[in-house]
Amino acid sequence: MPMLTLALYNTYDVRRLHEAHIRAIARSAPIAYAYSFHLALIGFPLEGNPIEVAREVSEHTTIGEGGKYLVELARSNRFHLLDFPKRGFPPQFGTPVATTRKPSGEKEITPLELAERVLNGERFLLLIGLGRHGLPKETFKLARHHMDITGKRISLETCTAIGAIAVRIATYMEALTWRGGKKR
Repeated sequence: MPMLTLALYNTYDVRRLHEAHIRAIARSAPIAYAYSFHLALIGFPLEGNPIEVAREVSEHTTIGEGGKYLVELARSNRFHLLDFPKRGFPPQFGTPVATTRKPSGEKEITPLELAERVLNGERFLLLIGLGRHGLPKETFKLARHHMDITGKRISLETCTAIGAIAVRIATYMEALTWRGGKKR
């Protein structure tokens, strides 16, 4: 099974958990679950292992059937808690990709190219900035690729972007797998 990870990068508040954190986590979990992605939280002020955190967040939301999908992701080892990167992201998550409406020309990858590469066995960590300012500049430097999910340089609200990323890539992967009515 290919590994794609939606990674919420906390640029909101690193000291205290806010309602915005919980909502973003709760909204992301059903998307990750539905489209077979992993979900990672980077730099969130949370303590405990993924199962404990999933249960804690689930107690504070009605989204995703009361956090059911976050708990399911944690139980299947598809929910991850990561620290801010010092020199890079953990290699087991694959190639880091900054999601942005302003991709750098030499680093740009399209959703279709990414889907093709996933089907050829590559792993990708799709970095999504959570907060008013999006991803920090250092993250754009650490990311090997930049991807505009709209292909039109249109800014999307964070949770809208999360859904668009998962749906577009999953759709491309399905279409590539079933080319010509036959499974590849």
